[in-house]
Amino acid sequence: MKIVSNTSPLSNLAVVGELDLLQQIYPKILVPPVVQAELMQFSEIRPAIATMLASGSLEVRDSQDLQLICALEQTLDPGEAAAIALATELKADRLLIDERLGRRIAMQHGLKVRGILGIIVNAKNEGLLPVAKPLLDRLINEAGFRVSQVLYERTLQEAGE
Repeated sequence: MKIVSNTSPLSNLAVVGELDLLQQIYPKILVPPVVQAELMQFSEIRPAIATMLASGSLEVRDSQDLQLICALEQTLDPGEAAAIALATELKADRLLIDERLGRRIAMQHGLKVRGILGIIVNAKNEGLLPVAKPLLDRLINEAGFRVSQVLYERTLQEAGE
């Protein structure tokens, strides 16, 4: 299974110490070099990211489609653009991305997307997470993850809470 990630799902889960939850769902995650660089800028999560890189559960891979990256960078940040280009090039099974515009553009390129909320619901439904609400609250309070009240409630409902 080919899984590509943008920065935010990895960084947010790292801030709250829950990267292992992500690794249980997706044992190997690919990121473009620009996403790796973005992740390594956060000193608080750098050790967790370095551990994933050393173990091989996080692998850096570059997209060769520079034309697509340049086109995507007209509307997206470099990490999102590179992640979408890499996922498109690899025909990834899933792109992990949270930003609304990035998700929409990824889907226009035929990609299946999953954000951190979907990861939480997936983890809860697979029995990897006993309760979703505490993790969701920690993401909001500790990582500064932004989610509307409607989406918050829908996520809890999908998680059966």
